[in-house]
Amino acid sequence: MTQSPEHETIVNLLRSSRTVAVVGLSDDPDRPSHEVAAFLQEHGYHIIPVNPGITEALGVRSYPDLLAISEPVDIVNIFRRSDAVPPIVDQAIQLGAKAVWMQKGVINPAAAEKASTAGLQVVMDRCIMVELSRLFRDGTLSPPTASSIS
Repeated sequence: MTQSPEHETIVNLLRSSRTVAVVGLSDDPDRPSHEVAAFLQEHGYHIIPVNPGITEALGVRSYPDLLAISEPVDIVNIFRRSDAVPPIVDQAIQLGAKAVWMQKGVINPAAAEKASTAGLQVVMDRCIMVELSRLFRDGTLSPPTASSIS
């Protein structure tokens, strides 16, 4: 079973990433996916909403699936049920993403193993907002700036 990476691996992933595709992003501000994506956006990350049921979230065009995205994606952040993860991982692999990040409560060891075997970094059952908040607070990371985007 693929375990979530160690602290330093998460730090390096978040430090080197700028574009996050948020699968399952809701346009409802009361939903956790919206709160997390807004946090990412407010802290300098470029978010790409992925949800076939909406046209836009947080002022950004939404895509029906990962394969409709035409720009590079660093992290695929998954806000879907655990049993819905395998096809998302398949698309993340096809897209050439660096990592898949399954939010707190999203656990799919087989999909995690498939992503890892394909060379993607995998974070499972952790909230990206919680991790970033902690790393910003303790000074380990600074939010990305326009000049740091590669």
